[in-house]
Amino acid sequence: MRVLVTGATGFIGSAVVRELVDSGHEVLGMARSESGATALIQAGARAHRGDLEDLDSLRRGAAEADGVIHLAYFHGISNPKVATRLRILLGGSPRRIPARFAAAGADTDRRAIETFGSALAASGGPLVVAFPTMTLASGHPVTEREAPDPQSPGAVRIASEEATLALASSGVRSSVVRIPPTVHGDGDKAMVPRLIAAARKAGFAGYVGDGANRWPAVHRDDAAHLFRLALENGKAGARYHAVAEEGVPMRRIAEVIGRRLNLPATSLTDPESARRFGWLAPFVARDNHVSSELTRQQLGWNPAGPELLADIDRAEYFTSA
Repeated sequence: MRVLVTGATGFIGSAVVRELVDSGHEVLGMARSESGATALIQAGARAHRGDLEDLDSLRRGAAEADGVIHLAYFHGISNPKVATRLRILLGGSPRRIPARFAAAGADTDRRAIETFGSALAASGGPLVVAFPTMTLASGHPVTEREAPDPQSPGAVRIASEEATLALASSGVRSSVVRIPPTVHGDGDKAMVPRLIAAARKAGFAGYVGDGANRWPAVHRDDAAHLFRLALENGKAGARYHAVAEEGVPMRRIAEVIGRRLNLPATSLTDPESARRFGWLAPFVARDNHVSSELTRQQLGWNPAGPELLADIDRAEYFTSA
């Protein structure tokens, strides 16, 4: 199958590209830069120059492909184009910059999904979209059958899941792969490295309350394998959970970070967490207990990578963070 992959040079995307190429698929990876295009070619893929805000480039890429895996998202203020960046930074109160950034990312994501859907409608090809588990309810193991929680920290992204699943009625074999906040492995630059950086700055590794709230986790190679399975065998309108561990207590994560940095692991109140973690605070306090039992049954997915605490308890996580 010829597959367009957005976010193809990222932490998860590069593993997905490798998984697809090794399985005999032809990969067309989206690249925003010449260096990204070179990396894709070296990985055995073809490069498609474009970005999420260039809908024509998305449309052309999808038209060349039999299916799409959509991983790209605005994960930092440098990701949007200059005009979008200026609207975010200068569009009102400085306190609202995180909210404007989140809204811009969600709107761009939804429009990209709709563009892919239009391109794939005639063929009925697969569209697999990444979506965060942090949009789900808390306090119980959430299954693939449950819709996102409008009160969750990631609620701004709910429209993306809804847009993806709605495409099934247009004949697109669209599905969602929900990914944990802790997709871990060599080269990780996401949540755990941010917790490490916050600990270094504060002089302690913080968690909220008793730290019993949980984050699900998966090694990036296992996540990449699930994206391939969803592409090849996923059902239209399905949700899948890339969750190897249903929930790792935040206190345990903080304790590993603290021990590695020779710092105490310290309980914080919600106001203290807001000061220490900023925009990340609602996620640090969130109980994100997520089941993947149905995903394993339906797609035969059996994650085999290292568990989170063992993986982050390595020097590599602390020399790169």
